[in-house]
Amino acid sequence: MSLTRRKLLAHSAGLAAGLNLSLPLLAQTPLHMTTIPSSGQQIPSIGIGCRNYRGDAGSAEMPVFRDTFAMFHRLGGKVVDTSPNYGNSEAVIGNIMRELGIRDDLWVATKVDREDAAGGVARMEQSFELLGGDSFELMQVHNLVGVEVQLQTLQEWKQQGRSRYIGVTSSSDRQYEEMEQIMSRYPLDFIQVDYALGNRNADQRLLPLAQDKGIAVLVNLPFGRGEMFEAVGNRALPDWAADIDASSWAQVFLKYVMSHPSGAIPIPGTTKPHHAEDNVVAARGRLPDAALRATMEQFIDPLIA
Repeated sequence: MSLTRRKLLAHSAGLAAGLNLSLPLLAQTPLHMTTIPSSGQQIPSIGIGCRNYRGDAGSAEMPVFRDTFAMFHRLGGKVVDTSPNYGNSEAVIGNIMRELGIRDDLWVATKVDREDAAGGVARMEQSFELLGGDSFELMQVHNLVGVEVQLQTLQEWKQQGRSRYIGVTSSSDRQYEEMEQIMSRYPLDFIQVDYALGNRNADQRLLPLAQDKGIAVLVNLPFGRGEMFEAVGNRALPDWAADIDASSWAQVFLKYVMSHPSGAIPIPGTTKPHHAEDNVVAARGRLPDAALRATMEQFIDPLIA
């Protein structure tokens, strides 16, 4: 997917001049912010997913990871999502935040993925050690693993101030029915689901329920699992991309997610500085309204059928 996206970025770079806002001017406009219903806190409407931040300290990828994080932070990004399930991602992210001195500037979310209470506590204590900080902004039950047990612990930790928000995650519609039940039974602050222009299943029940219950939404896989870039191929951006100040396909896809009425925050996996820049720019400028969202859906559906 990264190769395809790199080609698409290069192809669309020459289109920026035709936008209503040039890229330098667009970079000066404020980031879109999302209000967390349970608290009223506002956070940027774009995040960074860290599934692929893993490897040895001396590997060639580490300076690139650090530069990516530095770019994300410099452009105003704050929302960081990781997990102990992602190899040694927490250790890598923790080291980068310490090296850059930006831990307190970021809004850090991680996860717990154990069936039993004691295992969950040990897992979360390790996350504290690796990621640093006095508390987490968000602790989530990863893919609903041990969800009933872990949510009891998370509620206690929230009361103790160790986590400001609690939530549950999934990246599979096979878990949507269970997630819907959990959303109805527990006082969640967040859910995290897979949702994209070409994968709108979560909008059938979960996203409307989140709106009804005042639950904030993080979105993993906002580009699908690679099929979004494959679907558009080398096509030029449609004329309507200029109406939302989008200069790349990635920005089109991210703006669609951000414009959902739930205030969804996409957290695309991002390991390269130019991708971080492209993603953050998507959170500036205009977003599609309901009519344009429908046009976007009509555009993509035949391409992924």
